[in-house]
Amino acid sequence: MEPTVRIPSAAPSHVRVPPELEGLRRLAYNLYWSWHPAARGVFGRINGGVWSRTHSPIPVLASMVDWPSLLDNSDFMVEAQRVISDFDRYMANGADHWFHRRHARELKGPIAYFCAEYGLHESMGIYSGGLGVLAGDHMKAASDMALPLVGVGLLYRNGYFRQTIDADGHQEHRYPDYDLVRMPLTRALGREGNPLTVSVELPERTVHVDVWTVQVGRVPVLLLDTDNPINDPSDRPITHILYVRGREMRLHQELILGVGGVRALSALAIQPDVWHLNEGHSAFLLAERARERVVAGDDLDTALAAVARNSVFTIHTPVSAGNERFDADLVRRVAGPLLDGDGRRRTGGVPVERVLEIGRGTDNDAGQFDMTAFSLRLTNGANAVSKLHAVTANATWREIVPHEILAITNGVHPPTWVGGPVLGLFERYLDADLDDLDGTTAATRWWERIERIPVAELWNAHLDQKRELALFARGRLRTQFARHGEAPRTLEQLGDALDPKILTIGFARRFATYKRAGMIFTDTERLARLLTDADRPVQLVFAGKAHPADRPGQAVIQEIFGRTRSPEFRGRVYILEDYDMRIARFLVQGVDVWLNTPRRPLEASGTSGMKAGSNGVVDLSVLDGWWDEGWTGDNGWAIGGREPLGDEAAQDWADAMDLYRILESEVVPEYYDRDEKGVPVRWVERMRRSIGTILWQFSTTRMLHEYTEMLYLPAAGIEVTQEASVRQ
Repeated sequence: MEPTVRIPSAAPSHVRVPPELEGLRRLAYNLYWSWHPAARGVFGRINGGVWSRTHSPIPVLASMVDWPSLLDNSDFMVEAQRVISDFDRYMANGADHWFHRRHARELKGPIAYFCAEYGLHESMGIYSGGLGVLAGDHMKAASDMALPLVGVGLLYRNGYFRQTIDADGHQEHRYPDYDLVRMPLTRALGREGNPLTVSVELPERTVHVDVWTVQVGRVPVLLLDTDNPINDPSDRPITHILYVRGREMRLHQELILGVGGVRALSALAIQPDVWHLNEGHSAFLLAERARERVVAGDDLDTALAAVARNSVFTIHTPVSAGNERFDADLVRRVAGPLLDGDGRRRTGGVPVERVLEIGRGTDNDAGQFDMTAFSLRLTNGANAVSKLHAVTANATWREIVPHEILAITNGVHPPTWVGGPVLGLFERYLDADLDDLDGTTAATRWWERIERIPVAELWNAHLDQKRELALFARGRLRTQFARHGEAPRTLEQLGDALDPKILTIGFARRFATYKRAGMIFTDTERLARLLTDADRPVQLVFAGKAHPADRPGQAVIQEIFGRTRSPEFRGRVYILEDYDMRIARFLVQGVDVWLNTPRRPLEASGTSGMKAGSNGVVDLSVLDGWWDEGWTGDNGWAIGGREPLGDEAAQDWADAMDLYRILESEVVPEYYDRDEKGVPVRWVERMRRSIGTILWQFSTTRMLHEYTEMLYLPAAGIEVTQEASVRQ
């Protein structure tokens, strides 16, 4: 199997560069630059002003560029040619990587990965949070490992909402209208060389779906777009907004994703060996594949069994709201005509009543179609996203799933999330290459030798990242405060916000109530004493969004915003609005402690703490999700225990009291215990343990090793021998 799935695409005509630098245009349309600092540096040198505003190379190359001066600049030309050469070598070299050394000859077709959102880079707002960022990291790691994979998703022209917080703490929502020509997108071309459009038949009309490609290193991601002028005006917005509130529109989106995605792959002559559903949003791909087989002559049961044989499913949440369900009558009306017949010809298919039967949930409610139950019943294997989540998932779905739900703990893509100063130490002292985070031999497991980095140098690198966070946050806070009408004196005082010398605790995630973002404010007097201590002060920085329909989550944001303006916490508690991947990078690289306080066991995994830990930031978390298996006793702190108290109010109080105890008696004293050179030696040792225990074990490289051998290869009918397994 070739290491790269190739999608023919139309060359963009609005971006022009000199022939000597043609490679920069190819590079700009490949998100390789998003995790390679040298590539970003080149685009920043071309037009620093545009780069600082957009953080994307397409607007840079489309701007007014003084190309003659750059062509005469030998330093720039050498750097640019080196980056282009590295990029071309990366794209051409796949056969030497782990997957191709062990398994490539066994697969005949690629893995098709379906997901409703992709967090690839902040300049592409087609993600909301953890699920999308995980999918983006999955794509990047698959590229680094030369795993033959193609992604499928939706192109949201209005994306997920942009958040502002008004002067009273209310979350406000704005949906931008993205200009696609400023994004690294190209139109996929069909077999005749024309821009590819596929059709999905819905009641009384056909929806035409344009297919775009975003290239993520070696991995293409197909994005489906219904904003085609041929479509009825009421159908063009189907793919405009991520996680739209209307249930009928959401059902239309998921039909386009599942059915349209299968048809797009078929139109490109791509025949996957494995189909991976990342969450239940794409479940209709299973029905569409079965419908195709029935039309081709299979009986229904044979078709369903064949579809299940090479399909795998990842479930991401134990929270009921995270498992998609639709009213059965709505599915009958909207999806029934498509499923029951072969488009307009009605020559047989998958009866919608059979689909609804397969999709009955754990409550056996015939009036509801449960996408998770449907996916579990029609796949060969399924996984939860941490060991603890697997226990919860198997208990929840034991009456539905015909097989055990495996545990494949989530991971993060270190090249995307590790900061430059810390990465520089890895390269200098450990000869590390984050693009090749293999870890299959003792020689390659360089993170286990993290003690080779001098204590003082690791501390100074961390301080550099704290300074970067402070400078970034001050600019964002000034913008927020100025919009609220704060006085110039107040804006001037923000020049000292988030002082890098002060112990800084970060909390950033979706503001769902079960995540208990406000738990640290349980005892405000005790917290105020802790934060304002003259000798050992502490500061808190929050970020995150609540879904527009989640009023309780928005109330949490308002509560925390109010704390930032109260006399006892002013100047010690901050909240950054419009949380996205860029803010996330600054936070996970620049705080000292990463705080996480979900109500166990409602967080399936979580990944932000993995990103922080890979930078040497120390985790302070409830033993939920990934931290239940990641905590070693010396790489961070655990809040509470593993046995629930049974009463939510009592549990919240007990966890809050334990959090205060840990901060007062362990975290703060250890952070401010300095040697004669001002270095907190014990703290840095804990940072080392954080990196050493998290960087590989909770990376997407390790995660994809396990996906390949536990799900992908078995779904393709390939036996993994003990000798071949990376887990031996």
